[in-house]
Amino acid sequence: MSAGTERKIRVVVAKPGLDGHDRGAKIIARALRDAGMEVIYTGLHQTPEQIVETVIQEDADAVGLSILSGAHMTLVPRVLELLREQEADDVVIMVGGTIPADDVEELKRLGVAGIFTPGASTTDAIEFIRGSVRA
Repeated sequence: MSAGTERKIRVVVAKPGLDGHDRGAKIIARALRDAGMEVIYTGLHQTPEQIVETVIQEDADAVGLSILSGAHMTLVPRVLELLREQEADDVVIMVGGTIPADDVEELKRLGVAGIFTPGASTTDAIEFIRGSVRA
């Protein structure tokens, strides 16, 4: 990289589990791309193992997990565990979707940096990533 050239923030947007609703994930992926980030969208029905493999292969700075199925307390801890095993626990983890208030603190305690529930703005997500990713 030449002097003065700044690497784009790389974000994996993933849909873990059996949830088939990807409109929100596509909206956030497009917004992040339009904000100048490099976005890798994994598509539907990804396993935690597939998501972490993509994060490692793509040298991602952040991963956004979009979960509407209610399986966040199973899927998210597994992704976090696999990232730690790969020594990639510096990757910023965000979760978007229908996350009950009772689960927010536990997810943060486990290592989720940001949680975005329905109605959160794409601007909030963009600014959160910019503020969380080490340049």
